[in-house]
Amino acid sequence: MAAHRRYRSGVPRILVTNDDGVAAEGLHRLAGALREAGHEVVVAAPSYDASGSGASIGNLRPDHEIPCSPVELPGPELRGVPAWAVDGPPALCVLAAALGGFGDRPDLVVSGVNPGLNTGRVVLYSGTVGACLSAQNLGIRALAVSLQATEPWRFDTAAALAVEVLPLLEGAPDRTVLNLNVPGLDRSEVRGVRWCRLASFGEVRAASAEVADGTLQMRVAAVDEEIPSDSDSGAVRDGWAALTTIVGVVEAWPTPAPPAGSLVETLVPGSPLHPVHRVVDAFGGDAVLLPRSD
Repeated sequence: MAAHRRYRSGVPRILVTNDDGVAAEGLHRLAGALREAGHEVVVAAPSYDASGSGASIGNLRPDHEIPCSPVELPGPELRGVPAWAVDGPPALCVLAAALGGFGDRPDLVVSGVNPGLNTGRVVLYSGTVGACLSAQNLGIRALAVSLQATEPWRFDTAAALAVEVLPLLEGAPDRTVLNLNVPGLDRSEVRGVRWCRLASFGEVRAASAEVADGTLQMRVAAVDEEIPSDSDSGAVRDGWAALTTIVGVVEAWPTPAPPAGSLVETLVPGSPLHPVHRVVDAFGGDAVLLPRSD
Protein backbone atom coordinates (compact mmCIF):
# COMPACT_ATOMS: atom_id res chain seq x y z
CA MET A 1 0.00 0.00 0.00
CA ALA A 2 1.00 3.63 -0.41
CA ALA A 3 1.80 3.97 3.29
CA HIS A 4 4.62 1.43 2.93
CA ARG A 5 6.33 3.11 -0.01
CA ARG A 6 9.37 5.19 0.76
CA TYR A 7 10.15 8.22 -1.38
CA ARG A 8 13.45 10.03 -1.50
CA SER A 9 11.89 13.36 -0.48
CA GLY A 10 9.10 11.87 1.62
CA VAL A 11 6.56 12.47 -1.16
CA PRO A 12 6.40 10.98 -4.67
CA ARG A 13 8.36 12.72 -7.39
CA ILE A 14 5.86 13.16 -10.23
CA LEU A 15 6.67 13.74 -13.87
CA VAL A 16 3.85 15.72 -15.47
CA THR A 17 3.61 15.56 -19.25
CA ASN A 18 0.99 15.78 -22.00
CA ASP A 19 0.57 15.55 -25.77
CA ASP A 20 -0.76 19.09 -26.37
CA GLY A 21 2.53 20.82 -25.64
CA VAL A 22 4.25 22.44 -22.70
CA ALA A 23 2.26 25.67 -23.18
CA ALA A 24 -1.15 23.95 -22.77
CA GLU A 25 -3.48 25.16 -20.01
CA GLY A 26 -4.47 21.63 -19.02
CA LEU A 27 -0.85 20.77 -18.22
CA HIS A 28 -0.44 23.90 -16.11
CA ARG A 29 -3.65 23.26 -14.14
CA LEU A 30 -2.66 19.66 -13.47
CA ALA A 31 0.90 20.43 -12.42
CA GLY A 32 -0.32 23.26 -10.20
CA ALA A 33 -2.91 21.08 -8.44
CA LEU A 34 -0.37 18.32 -7.81
CA ARG A 35 2.14 20.78 -6.41
CA GLU A 36 -0.44 22.44 -4.18
CA ALA A 37 -1.29 18.96 -2.87
CA GLY A 38 2.29 18.70 -1.63
CA HIS A 39 3.88 16.54 -4.32
CA GLU A 40 7.30 17.07 -5.87
CA VAL A 41 6.59 18.02 -9.49
CA VAL A 42 8.79 18.14 -12.58
CA VAL A 43 7.42 18.91 -16.05
CA ALA A 44 8.71 17.63 -19.38
CA ALA A 45 6.38 17.93 -22.36
CA PRO A 46 6.54 18.34 -26.13
CA SER A 47 7.45 21.73 -27.53
CA TYR A 48 4.62 21.27 -30.06
CA ASP A 49 1.19 19.67 -30.31
CA ALA A 50 1.92 15.92 -30.37
CA SER A 51 -1.70 14.75 -30.19
CA GLY A 52 -2.32 11.32 -31.68
CA SER A 53 1.29 10.21 -31.22
CA GLY A 54 0.40 7.19 -29.09
CA ALA A 55 3.47 5.70 -27.41
CA SER A 56 5.84 6.81 -30.19
CA ILE A 57 9.31 7.99 -29.18
CA GLY A 58 10.27 9.11 -32.67
CA ASN A 59 13.30 8.11 -34.69
CA LEU A 60 16.13 7.92 -32.17
CA ARG A 61 19.56 7.78 -33.79
CA PRO A 62 23.03 7.93 -32.25
CA ASP A 63 23.92 10.99 -34.35
CA HIS A 64 20.66 12.85 -33.67
CA GLU A 65 20.46 15.54 -31.00
CA ILE A 66 16.99 16.28 -29.62
CA PRO A 67 16.37 19.98 -28.91
CA CYS A 68 15.33 20.47 -25.28
CA SER A 69 15.15 23.75 -23.41
CA PRO A 70 14.10 24.85 -19.92
CA VAL A 71 10.88 26.87 -19.74
CA GLU A 72 9.19 28.95 -17.06
CA LEU A 73 5.64 27.90 -16.35
CA PRO A 74 2.97 30.56 -15.76
CA GLY A 75 1.36 31.36 -12.42
CA PRO A 76 2.63 31.70 -8.86
CA GLU A 77 1.65 28.09 -8.00
CA LEU A 78 4.18 26.86 -10.58
CA ARG A 79 7.00 29.23 -9.72
CA GLY A 80 10.21 27.25 -9.33
CA VAL A 81 8.85 24.04 -10.86
CA PRO A 82 11.55 22.62 -13.18
CA ALA A 83 10.14 22.31 -16.68
CA TRP A 84 11.46 21.42 -20.11
CA ALA A 85 10.15 21.73 -23.64
CA VAL A 86 11.25 18.65 -25.57
CA ASP A 87 11.26 18.37 -29.35
CA GLY A 88 9.67 14.93 -29.20
CA PRO A 89 6.44 13.13 -28.26
CA PRO A 90 5.34 12.59 -24.65
CA ALA A 91 6.46 8.95 -24.51
CA LEU A 92 9.98 10.17 -25.30
CA CYS A 93 9.71 12.65 -22.41
CA VAL A 94 8.85 9.75 -20.10
CA LEU A 95 11.71 7.61 -21.41
CA ALA A 96 14.18 10.45 -20.92
CA ALA A 97 12.89 11.09 -17.39
CA ALA A 98 13.21 7.41 -16.48
CA LEU A 99 16.84 7.53 -17.60
CA GLY A 100 17.58 10.54 -15.39
CA GLY A 101 17.39 13.24 -18.06
CA PHE A 102 15.46 15.64 -15.82
CA GLY A 103 16.92 14.77 -12.46
CA ASP A 104 16.01 11.81 -10.28
CA ARG A 105 13.87 9.11 -11.85
CA PRO A 106 10.17 9.88 -11.24
CA ASP A 107 8.13 7.71 -8.91
CA LEU A 108 4.91 8.42 -10.85
CA VAL A 109 3.89 9.86 -14.20
CA VAL A 110 0.74 11.95 -14.60
CA SER A 111 -0.25 12.89 -18.15
CA GLY A 112 -2.80 15.57 -19.12
CA VAL A 113 -5.15 17.25 -18.68
CA ASN A 114 -6.12 16.43 -22.26
CA PRO A 115 -8.84 18.68 -23.72
CA GLY A 116 -11.13 15.95 -25.01
CA LEU A 117 -11.93 12.48 -23.72
CA ASN A 118 -9.66 9.49 -24.21
CA THR A 119 -12.18 6.69 -23.89
CA GLY A 120 -12.72 3.37 -25.64
CA ARG A 121 -10.20 1.34 -27.56
CA VAL A 122 -9.03 4.37 -29.55
CA VAL A 123 -6.83 5.22 -26.56
CA LEU A 124 -4.31 3.21 -28.58
CA TYR A 125 -3.64 6.39 -30.57
CA SER A 126 -3.65 8.85 -27.67
CA GLY A 127 -0.38 10.55 -26.82
CA THR A 128 -1.80 11.29 -23.35
CA VAL A 129 -2.32 7.58 -22.69
CA GLY A 130 0.78 6.62 -24.69
CA ALA A 131 2.97 8.52 -22.23
CA CYS A 132 1.55 6.37 -19.43
CA LEU A 133 2.03 3.13 -21.36
CA SER A 134 5.64 4.16 -21.90
CA ALA A 135 5.94 4.59 -18.13
CA GLN A 136 4.37 1.17 -17.62
CA ASN A 137 6.93 -0.39 -19.93
CA LEU A 138 9.65 1.21 -17.78
CA GLY A 139 8.24 -0.06 -14.49
CA ILE A 140 6.63 3.24 -13.42
CA ARG A 141 3.02 3.73 -12.33
CA ALA A 142 1.08 6.35 -14.27
CA LEU A 143 -2.21 8.24 -14.51
CA ALA A 144 -3.70 9.67 -17.72
CA VAL A 145 -6.24 12.48 -17.26
CA SER A 146 -8.66 13.65 -19.97
CA LEU A 147 -11.62 16.02 -19.97
CA GLN A 148 -14.93 16.11 -21.80
CA ALA A 149 -15.18 18.99 -24.28
CA THR A 150 -17.36 21.80 -22.92
CA GLU A 151 -17.46 25.59 -22.99
CA PRO A 152 -15.74 26.67 -20.83
CA TRP A 153 -13.18 23.91 -20.30
CA ARG A 154 -13.33 22.54 -16.75
CA PHE A 155 -9.63 21.88 -16.26
CA ASP A 156 -10.12 22.71 -12.58
CA THR A 157 -12.47 19.75 -12.14
CA ALA A 158 -10.14 17.34 -13.94
CA ALA A 159 -7.11 18.48 -11.95
CA ALA A 160 -9.01 18.17 -8.65
CA LEU A 161 -10.16 14.63 -9.46
CA ALA A 162 -6.64 13.66 -10.51
CA VAL A 163 -5.40 14.66 -7.05
CA GLU A 164 -8.27 12.73 -5.44
CA VAL A 165 -7.56 9.43 -7.24
CA LEU A 166 -3.76 9.69 -7.00
CA PRO A 167 -3.64 7.73 -3.70
CA LEU A 168 -5.07 4.74 -5.59
CA LEU A 169 -2.10 4.90 -7.92
CA GLU A 170 0.38 5.32 -5.09
CA GLY A 171 -0.95 2.15 -3.49
CA ALA A 172 -1.12 0.19 -6.74
CA PRO A 173 1.39 -2.38 -8.03
CA ASP A 174 4.33 -1.21 -10.11
CA ARG A 175 3.49 -0.70 -13.80
CA THR A 176 -0.14 0.19 -13.05
CA VAL A 177 -1.73 2.59 -15.54
CA LEU A 178 -5.01 4.31 -14.67
CA ASN A 179 -7.00 6.20 -17.29
CA LEU A 180 -9.24 8.94 -15.82
CA ASN A 181 -11.91 10.61 -17.96
CA VAL A 182 -13.78 13.52 -16.42
CA PRO A 183 -17.14 15.12 -17.32
CA GLY A 184 -17.04 18.79 -18.26
CA LEU A 185 -18.87 19.81 -15.08
CA ASP A 186 -18.21 21.68 -11.87
CA ARG A 187 -16.62 19.33 -9.31
CA SER A 188 -19.76 19.50 -7.17
CA GLU A 189 -21.84 18.25 -10.12
CA VAL A 190 -19.72 15.18 -10.87
CA ARG A 191 -21.57 12.20 -9.40
CA GLY A 192 -18.39 10.45 -8.31
CA VAL A 193 -15.76 8.11 -9.74
CA ARG A 194 -16.60 4.70 -11.19
CA TRP A 195 -14.43 1.82 -12.30
CA CYS A 196 -15.25 1.24 -15.96
CA ARG A 197 -14.30 -0.93 -18.89
CA LEU A 198 -13.23 0.43 -22.25
CA ALA A 199 -16.02 1.25 -24.67
CA SER A 200 -15.76 -0.16 -28.19
CA PHE A 201 -15.15 3.35 -29.49
CA GLY A 202 -14.52 6.80 -28.10
CA GLU A 203 -16.81 9.78 -28.58
CA VAL A 204 -15.97 9.83 -32.28
CA ARG A 205 -14.41 7.40 -34.70
CA ALA A 206 -12.85 7.49 -38.14
CA ALA A 207 -15.66 7.12 -40.67
CA SER A 208 -13.99 7.33 -44.08
CA ALA A 209 -10.70 7.83 -45.87
CA GLU A 210 -10.15 9.05 -49.42
CA VAL A 211 -7.19 10.16 -51.50
CA ALA A 212 -8.01 13.19 -53.62
CA ASP A 213 -5.81 15.85 -55.28
CA GLY A 214 -2.68 14.48 -53.66
CA THR A 215 -4.06 14.51 -50.12
CA LEU A 216 -5.47 11.91 -47.78
CA GLN A 217 -8.82 13.16 -46.55
CA MET A 218 -10.26 11.49 -43.46
CA ARG A 219 -13.61 12.14 -41.87
CA VAL A 220 -14.61 11.45 -38.29
CA ALA A 221 -18.16 11.04 -37.05
CA ALA A 222 -19.88 10.77 -33.69
CA VAL A 223 -20.43 7.21 -32.50
CA ASP A 224 -24.06 6.36 -33.21
CA GLU A 225 -24.30 3.00 -31.45
CA GLU A 226 -25.62 2.39 -27.96
CA ILE A 227 -22.95 3.03 -25.32
CA PRO A 228 -23.10 0.73 -22.27
CA SER A 229 -23.39 2.58 -18.97
CA ASP A 230 -20.56 0.51 -17.43
CA SER A 231 -18.10 1.68 -20.10
CA ASP A 232 -15.89 4.74 -19.76
CA SER A 233 -17.77 6.63 -22.47
CA GLY A 234 -21.13 5.73 -20.91
CA ALA A 235 -20.07 6.74 -17.40
CA VAL A 236 -18.93 10.20 -18.50
CA ARG A 237 -22.15 10.63 -20.48
CA ASP A 238 -24.05 9.91 -17.25
CA GLY A 239 -22.07 12.43 -15.19
CA TRP A 240 -19.50 10.11 -13.59
CA ALA A 241 -15.73 10.30 -13.80
CA ALA A 242 -14.53 7.04 -15.38
CA LEU A 243 -11.45 5.21 -14.13
CA THR A 244 -10.02 2.30 -16.13
CA THR A 245 -6.95 0.15 -15.58
CA ILE A 246 -5.05 -0.25 -18.86
CA VAL A 247 -2.35 -2.72 -19.85
CA GLY A 248 -0.12 -2.07 -22.85
CA VAL A 249 2.13 -4.64 -24.48
CA VAL A 250 1.62 -8.04 -22.87
CA GLU A 251 1.63 -11.63 -24.00
CA ALA A 252 -1.64 -13.54 -24.24
CA TRP A 253 -1.51 -17.14 -23.01
CA PRO A 254 -4.47 -19.52 -22.78
CA THR A 255 -5.24 -20.75 -19.29
CA PRO A 256 -7.68 -23.66 -19.66
CA ALA A 257 -8.92 -25.33 -16.50
CA PRO A 258 -7.98 -29.03 -16.74
CA PRO A 259 -10.58 -31.61 -15.74
CA ALA A 260 -10.01 -33.03 -12.28
CA GLY A 261 -7.41 -35.80 -12.27
CA SER A 262 -6.40 -35.35 -15.91
CA LEU A 263 -3.40 -34.07 -17.84
CA VAL A 264 -3.95 -31.40 -20.49
CA GLU A 265 -1.56 -30.29 -23.22
CA THR A 266 -1.48 -26.53 -23.51
CA LEU A 267 0.65 -23.69 -24.83
CA VAL A 268 3.62 -22.74 -22.65
CA PRO A 269 6.57 -20.43 -23.30
CA GLY A 270 9.32 -22.15 -25.23
CA SER A 271 7.20 -25.01 -26.54
CA PRO A 272 7.20 -25.94 -30.25
CA LEU A 273 4.05 -25.62 -32.31
CA HIS A 274 1.68 -28.54 -31.88
CA PRO A 275 -1.81 -29.18 -33.29
CA VAL A 276 -3.25 -29.19 -29.78
CA HIS A 277 -2.20 -25.62 -29.13
CA ARG A 278 -4.74 -22.83 -29.40
CA VAL A 279 -4.07 -19.10 -29.64
CA VAL A 280 -5.95 -17.24 -26.93
CA ASP A 281 -8.34 -14.49 -28.05
CA ALA A 282 -7.44 -11.54 -25.82
CA PHE A 283 -10.74 -9.88 -26.73
CA GLY A 284 -12.92 -12.57 -25.18
CA GLY A 285 -13.82 -14.81 -28.11
CA ASP A 286 -13.11 -18.50 -28.60
CA ALA A 287 -9.53 -19.66 -28.91
CA VAL A 288 -8.36 -20.43 -32.44
CA LEU A 289 -6.92 -23.83 -33.25
CA LEU A 290 -3.46 -23.51 -34.74
CA PRO A 291 -3.11 -25.16 -38.18
CA ARG A 292 -0.80 -28.11 -38.58
CA SER A 293 2.64 -27.19 -39.83
CA ASP A 294 3.15 -30.44 -41.73
